Amino acid sequence: MQDLPVQNFSFTAFKLSGFHDLGQWRPLLFIPYFLMFLLSTTSNSVLIYLIISKRALHTPMCVLIGLMAVVDLCLPVFFVPNMLLSFLFNWNGISLVCCLIQMFCLLYVGTFQSTLLVWMALDRFFAICRPLYYHKYMQMPNFLKFIIVPVIRNIILIITIVSSAGKLSFCATDEIDHCFCEHMALVQLACGDISINNLIGLVATFLIPTADFLFITLSYVIILASVLKSRKSHLKAVNTCITHIIVMTFTLTFALIAFLSYRIRNNFSPSVRVFLSTMYLLFPSCFNPIIYGVRTKEIREQFLKFMNQENSGAANFFPL
Repeated sequence: MQDLPVQNFSFTAFKLSGFHDLGQWRPLLFIPYFLMFLLSTTSNSVLIYLIISKRALHTPMCVLIGLMAVVDLCLPVFFVPNMLLSFLFNWNGISLVCCLIQMFCLLYVGTFQSTLLVWMALDRFFAICRPLYYHKYMQMPNFLKFIIVPVIRNIILIITIVSSAGKLSFCATDEIDHCFCEHMALVQLACGDISINNLIGLVATFLIPTADFLFITLSYVIILASVLKSRKSHLKAVNTCITHIIVMTFTLTFALIAFLSYRIRNNFSPSVRVFLSTMYLLFPSCFNPIIYGVRTKEIREQFLKFMNQENSGAANFFPL
């Protein structure tokens, strides 16, 4: 009797097993991650409402902050609810197709966050260094010319990353040691050669967040030099620029450590690697509304007026 030919087997469904080494303590992670998710959802929703409803906030910079709030509101939605259900009920199954879709959404929205910071740097540059040309270049048709290249770059690199991961055969195991479909967490389960996937991921890391960070830092150095040279009173703008750099530095540090931990020898435990990956996505979503919203004078004033109106309305509704 002839033996039947052996068919290549590839998993089409996986289990997300992030933080599995915490054992019985794993469900307790629901509390901090739920609180961070609640903070992100509430703060970004309030910020979006204020910018849409208050005509005084319909300025280019406030619109950019509003777009950042939309990104920060959407990004955790792609992975936090599923992660919370996994902590509580151990619901951790995901198909390969859903995994690739989640990967695409996280990468696309995450890179758009970086691109928005480039837009903000351009806004500050024209406002401080080229004030006479600010309204000319900040008009939407002209402004889009400066940003079309980064957007095309993001789309091409992300499609390349996801499509190359989708072509792999996964026969090692069906457990992804992560809480969401992170690129290298999935790719390292493949049976064949993943050097191309590894290279594409590294190229994307340095061409998107790292390149954007360098461009933004250079812009802010030029802005600072211009302020010091002209001795103009732009302390507010300089303070905003420094704050942007600090937030970006923390975020980029988390991201680079998480990305490189899969590619170089290190002593990181799986839980530390997963924690860093979740933080570079969730940390900015929680604190960007504070950094870009509360610290912006116009938004802060509108927020205080909004709170006073709410308090007055509550007092009228429930008179003592």
